[in-house]
Amino acid sequence: MNLRGPSSTPAPLARLFAIVLSVALAGAAVAACSGSSDAAIPAGDAGAPDAPAEAAAVAPTFHKDVEPILQRHCQTCHRPGGIAPMPLMTFADASPMSAPMRFQTQRGLMPPWDGVATSECTPPHPWKNDARLSGAEIATLGAWADTGAEEGDPKDAPEPVTFATGDLPGMNAELAPSAPFTAGGARDEFRCFVLDPKLATTRFVNGTFVVPGNPKVVHHAVIFTDPGRESLPLVGADGSYECAGGSRVSNSGVLAVWAPGASPIELPSNIGYPLTPGTLLVMQIHYHPSGVPMADPDTTKFQMRLTDTKPEYYLVTAAIGNFPSPLPGGDGLLAGPDDPAGGPVFYIPANVKGHTESMQWTVPAGLTNDVYIYGVMAHMHLVGVDMKIDLLGGAAALDGGGAGASTCLLQEPRWDFGWQRFYAYDAPIRDLPKLHSGDKIKVRCTYDNTMDNAHLAADLSAQHRALAPVLLGEETTDEMCVALPQLLVKAP
Repeated sequence: MNLRGPSSTPAPLARLFAIVLSVALAGAAVAACSGSSDAAIPAGDAGAPDAPAEAAAVAPTFHKDVEPILQRHCQTCHRPGGIAPMPLMTFADASPMSAPMRFQTQRGLMPPWDGVATSECTPPHPWKNDARLSGAEIATLGAWADTGAEEGDPKDAPEPVTFATGDLPGMNAELAPSAPFTAGGARDEFRCFVLDPKLATTRFVNGTFVVPGNPKVVHHAVIFTDPGRESLPLVGADGSYECAGGSRVSNSGVLAVWAPGASPIELPSNIGYPLTPGTLLVMQIHYHPSGVPMADPDTTKFQMRLTDTKPEYYLVTAAIGNFPSPLPGGDGLLAGPDDPAGGPVFYIPANVKGHTESMQWTVPAGLTNDVYIYGVMAHMHLVGVDMKIDLLGGAAALDGGGAGASTCLLQEPRWDFGWQRFYAYDAPIRDLPKLHSGDKIKVRCTYDNTMDNAHLAADLSAQHRALAPVLLGEETTDEMCVALPQLLVKAP
């Protein structure tokens, strides 16, 4: 699909995205709340939990010490109806899981949080809603397992908590296709569904969330705007149309992106996205082969929180990467290892680990208004294992770092296709990384195309396929390398 900045945004941002930025999102089945890697927390992660401390002299008990930790960090997934494979709501639930909890938390695998600081990447700010446990919490869980996982006195239990339904908080608009769609089981499918919010006046989107109807086959969703209502003639009798490569709508912007592991996008009251009267939405869904002849019907829903108050800043989701070849000026796909003669070429050989592909894009000239980076999301497929996104120039250069200075926006050194999310900076807008004309955004993706890659090996087994070279493409068996920054620009 092609994602580009919406032409309905102010002129400086429209100029920013005059270049076509190609991307196709393909996630993978929603993973349960359990880790699959035994790698340690990368060195240098200033935001990661401290190393577990020695067990306390007094053995922790479930109700007094462990249950509050589970409420804060685990039970949003590990509860009846949650996406985790088992609940952790009661002593009976948690006691037999004490050793696995110690193992997962001491290695930083649980709760899932892949945006970390490393020896080569220190993000400019902490993250909002950082789900990681503190060193003290990790030590408590470890000591509880080591001392017999005692229940303790039920009178010490914290007050019960009530969890959200998984919907967008404050949601006041929910849209769904006119009819369920049944995906075939043999190939990837890309379908677009036209959704009509029936807007009579301009309203502003302050929160979004996609609720997949059939998580077994829904591998990503992109919500496009259609202010010219061009999608209507494309719709078939079932309310959808084929749309591999994009929404097939001109003058379209990206309102929301969802992939497995994503949480609701909730914006501060002074940030939003404008939707003008009559605008339609096009929900593109990538359906992955289910491995059976026919999957259960899917009715994926899109939720919004709409306001009537014009925000101070507009938010736009951009996409940088997935370049199949070099671009003029040294941008696009960069030269890399294993390039054949006449490269660069995006090519990941079979039975090779540590292979990298790098891409670069330059902010066009003429950017006059402030454009801030609110947050960023990384995206690859099953062969991907590490992704690093850098801003070359920008605040680092302005602060005296020089033209070659850089700011690492995000690194996910244990990339997990089952937990894809936007990472938003926890800082005032004026302190966020800022884009300037001539700045460059560089994306480096690292791949492991061997059977040591557990995610890849599982998929190859399920699809009865063997290792093979991997090229750039939209299907899950292809690969991608794309950064999705969320950008803020002052509302006119």
